[in-house]
Amino acid sequence: MHPTIERMMDIVASGEDEKIATILAEQVKFMPPTYWATWTGRAPVAAVLGHVGQVFSDFRYRRVMGDGKDWALEFQCRIGEFDAVGVDLITLDDEGMIETFEVVMRPHKSVGALRDAMNARVATDARFLEFRKALA
Repeated sequence: MHPTIERMMDIVASGEDEKIATILAEQVKFMPPTYWATWTGRAPVAAVLGHVGQVFSDFRYRRVMGDGKDWALEFQCRIGEFDAVGVDLITLDDEGMIETFEVVMRPHKSVGALRDAMNARVATDARFLEFRKALA
C-alpha cells in the first residue's frame, strides 16, 4: 500500500487538520458528499476534513482497493444516531500527495445529518469566512 494512503488511514478521522494537511497537495481538490461543490487548497480542505473527523464517530476503513495513484477506501461510521457507509476516492500526484479527494456516502439521512453538523461547525469557525472570500 502507498505510504500516503497508510498515513491517511491513521489520521483522517482524527479531526486534527494540522496532521491532515501533511498529506494534501497544495492545490488539492475535495468533493464532499453533502453538496455539489469543490473545495480547493490545502488549508481549506484540511479544515473541512478536520471537522468531518470530529463529526464522525466509530469510524473505520473496511476495505482498501487500488494501486499507483488511484485508490478507493470503503469506510463505515456513525453521524449522530445514523449509521453510514461510504467510499473515499483518492488520486495521488507525482509526489505522492493527495491531489483529489472525493467522498460518496449513503444513506441519504446520514448524508443530511453530516451536512447539518458540518454547517453548524463551519458557522462557528472563523477560518471559513476567509476561505469563502478566497473562493469568490
